[in-house]
Amino acid sequence: MDQFKLKEKLFAVFHDFRFWIFFYFLIRLIGITNPPLEIAHNWRESIGTMVARNFLEVDANFLFPRLDFNGSKDGVVGMEFPIYNYLIFLWSKVFGYSHLAGRLINLIISSIGIFCFYQIIKIYYKEKTAFYSGIILLSSVWFYYSRKIIPETFAASLVIIGLYFGLNYLYKKEKTIDFVLFMLLAILGVLSKVSAICLLGICAIPFLDRKVPLIRKIAISICGFLLIFFVGWWYYYWNPYLTETYAFPHFFMGVPISQAISDLFNNFALFSKRFYDTALKYIGFFSFLFGLFWSIYKKEKLVIFVFISTSFFLLPIILKTGYNFAFHDYYIIPFVPIMAFVAGFGLSSIPWQKFAIVILFAIGLEGIINQQHQFFIKPDLAKLALLEGSLDQFGSRKDLIAVNSGNYPTALYMAHRKGWITFNNHLKSKEYLLRLKSEGCQFFVILKKSFGTDVDLPLEKVYSDEYYTIYNNTFLK
Repeated sequence: MDQFKLKEKLFAVFHDFRFWIFFYFLIRLIGITNPPLEIAHNWRESIGTMVARNFLEVDANFLFPRLDFNGSKDGVVGMEFPIYNYLIFLWSKVFGYSHLAGRLINLIISSIGIFCFYQIIKIYYKEKTAFYSGIILLSSVWFYYSRKIIPETFAASLVIIGLYFGLNYLYKKEKTIDFVLFMLLAILGVLSKVSAICLLGICAIPFLDRKVPLIRKIAISICGFLLIFFVGWWYYYWNPYLTETYAFPHFFMGVPISQAISDLFNNFALFSKRFYDTALKYIGFFSFLFGLFWSIYKKEKLVIFVFISTSFFLLPIILKTGYNFAFHDYYIIPFVPIMAFVAGFGLSSIPWQKFAIVILFAIGLEGIINQQHQFFIKPDLAKLALLEGSLDQFGSRKDLIAVNSGNYPTALYMAHRKGWITFNNHLKSKEYLLRLKSEGCQFFVILKKSFGTDVDLPLEKVYSDEYYTIYNNTFLK
């Protein structure tokens, strides 16, 4: 009898979606305190951490985010609305600055977002569909991006959490606070990452539902107008103003549609890979295709409508970003929950549910195995964690430095200094070295492992090992 009760309890635990959110949460705590030196997109993490650290050390005004690689200039830059970076700053004010903050904040918000994703699906479908969809999303590209210090899963999760409150307001006739939370979270989510707007395509569903009171539809419409106003103001007024005023054109504002179409056509293999590989991996993608086919075959209007409405919102993002959408795997992130939902619907429709469970297990296993390497520091970059200490031996954090890291700011961030990121061929020019010196550059850092060892500057060498060489700005005769 006791053994039977134990099995019954275990069965209940394994079928409780909260258990799997916690299980995946624990896995992603591996390396949670690591600096942004992992294999993929450490450069982009460094940009986010620079902004957060400058809020802490320079100026806490979120309207003026700062980066460190604008030479001797102020570094104020137009970028995504920095709510995520500001949360890292607020954490740092209480607990001190650490890389744990950015990773943990993203992981917590993303986990809440996935739970709300599960709850939203339960509004329309049985728990089985919600459970399958949730496991697929947990195993998707969200698995490792939800612990990176970049805003994609964070922004998409804010929108999903907002949608949960918004649907409660519309269908369950909850209090006005649900509407306020929907409006606030949806606006902050899209401000944090414009591509997250594709998830709001789901809002089109209540407008076709006669059960939803007209006054509530009008309220959601007002929210939409406010969202367009704030997003438009930030990205099309304030960002250009910062770029022009501080002469630091860094943020990518897209390309003309004709160029985007040409770029996507020329890079179609890479573009399509974002859907069949990056998003859900192969087994998950085939499950998505099956779910899409099955919904069309069975005329499951809700699934079809969700897919079409969100795709309609995604299309302008694709046509604005062009090659960047194909090249960077994080642009697909806001659309992945929709693909996971369609795949979950497909698996829950299979008559042989034991077979569906096997497929679900395979999706989870494939997702974890193919992404676990992202939890660890890239060997060639590991020693950059010591760069700040090496520079401290010869100067202070106020010293400006130049690093031969091309377009990648990671080393400058790890050095905890401001200055320039530049290329080897530029540093081989004496005129270029003299110009940087005249602008206040005190030290030059050559990263050997990552960016080559063929640079020998005509400057005084103060430190060298197998990973990097540090020169001061004194010219040798």
